[in-house]
Amino acid sequence: MEIVMTESPAEAAECVAKEILNALKAKPSLVLGLATGSTPIEVYERLRAAQAAGEADFSQVRTFNLDEYLDLPAGHAQSYRTFMEVHLFEGLGIPPEQIHFPPSEGKNLIQRCQDYEDAIVAAGGIDIQLLGMGRNGHIGFNEPTSSIRSRTRIKTLMERTLRDNARFYAEGEEQPTLASTMGIGTILDARRILLQAYGLKKANAVRACVEGPVSSFFPASALQLHPNTTCFFDPEAGQYLAMTDYYRATRANKQALADSGRM
Repeated sequence: MEIVMTESPAEAAECVAKEILNALKAKPSLVLGLATGSTPIEVYERLRAAQAAGEADFSQVRTFNLDEYLDLPAGHAQSYRTFMEVHLFEGLGIPPEQIHFPPSEGKNLIQRCQDYEDAIVAAGGIDIQLLGMGRNGHIGFNEPTSSIRSRTRIKTLMERTLRDNARFYAEGEEQPTLASTMGIGTILDARRILLQAYGLKKANAVRACVEGPVSSFFPASALQLHPNTTCFFDPEAGQYLAMTDYYRATRANKQALADSGRM
């Protein structure tokens, strides 16, 4: 796990977007695992800007989203399908059949969750998985106690997650308590993982993710087991980390080796 301490979320978004765009140039049929929420929005803005400027071509890209609320129709303002359409897919040129979400409506959900896993495998696996992290350590909607080997399935959302997301719903509007989500095992199958976390409210979660024990009670800690994960934190999110100076030195040395052509 590589830790990148940035001066701001904007700086981190620039790093993440650049990595995705470089990967896209190397592999036009890139398979992306995508996240929702406020954290990745600045990354998505940069990807859309690159497409608009003719600097990127997403027409062969295939996408798989982490999660979706159960029983919210695709056009609902709070559905993640709507979020992705507004913040990324509009104007990006990805054919609809190349965009995938875990099942969220209708019957046979268990089988359709397995079908989602099969679709990821059929696409050749996820090349780059974007992640945010909840204050209780959830990644996707893998709440505490989720198995590290879990696959795409239906999860009950914890009270803290519901409270954190309640601000997106109008007063009196019913908030879903169930969601479909990639499992932790599904996430760990990605070849590359890019995690972002910003702000003081994420500082305790960041410390537990990076420097705490690997535990199903803190799902994001499972990322310590992945061989190619980079975490991007701003000063507020990283302020409780014990080894910040070491992380900065490691990053600087890696860059120096790359600049000298030795990597």
